[in-house]
Amino acid sequence: MRAYDDYQYILLERRDHGVAVVTLNRPERRNAINNDMHSELERLWMEIGSDDTIRAVVLTGAGRSFCSGGDATSMDDGSFLPSGPATPFRAVRTLMHNMLEVEQPIVAAVNGDAAGLGATIALCCDIIIAGDRARFADTHTKMGLVAGDGGVIIWPALVGWARAKEYLLLGDWVNAEDALRFGMVNRAVSQDDLMPTALAWADRLALAAPKAVRWTKYSLNRVLRAQVDQALDVSTFLEAATMDSADLREAAAAFLQKRQPIFTGE
Repeated sequence: MRAYDDYQYILLERRDHGVAVVTLNRPERRNAINNDMHSELERLWMEIGSDDTIRAVVLTGAGRSFCSGGDATSMDDGSFLPSGPATPFRAVRTLMHNMLEVEQPIVAAVNGDAAGLGATIALCCDIIIAGDRARFADTHTKMGLVAGDGGVIIWPALVGWARAKEYLLLGDWVNAEDALRFGMVNRAVSQDDLMPTALAWADRLALAAPKAVRWTKYSLNRVLRAQVDQALDVSTFLEAATMDSADLREAAAAFLQKRQPIFTGE
């Protein structure tokens, strides 16, 4: 049985009925994703997908955040996905494809902020449970970046085009109550009830007929995969084009200095 003990930023705990609890484990950085953590996420979904001992997954974050997206520190010093425009394209494409190819159902237990890539990861899960501290935002444009991590695919699918354009263009936050009202999440519960609720859903899914559940999910995800193939390449390459911009460096510096950025379009 695979131990999953060779990950630095991800924990996997096995529960009864073949349920695995996966925790994004970088709480000191609000589970922000640096280059190494991104690589671990790419590998994780491929390994879970081929692990027949896992029948359902609960995905959550350590500490008070689910995942705050790309690490602004590594963006500021230029170390996030550093090898040129093709690197973020390949990395994001691999992560999105690997996650959508996982046949086991994934239940997100969103315990706090889910921003940027963190929001995409949460919203690409099959069942989404939001605690009362949960908030969702695709904050790429606030960082001077194109929304290229899959937000242009999953937000319209969940909230419709009008709301998707509003939240993707402006990067505003959606709280748990509004996320439920918009159809972004399946349940909004108190923080104390978050993990028990997510685990109860995972137990139900793990005990259901595996082929029926997995292949129904697989069929549904064909629709998302088609949209990934249509839009992800363009949005990711355009995001890569903005990764070397003065606006990104200004946004990262402003974030770390807790001030409003001044964008110049350069």
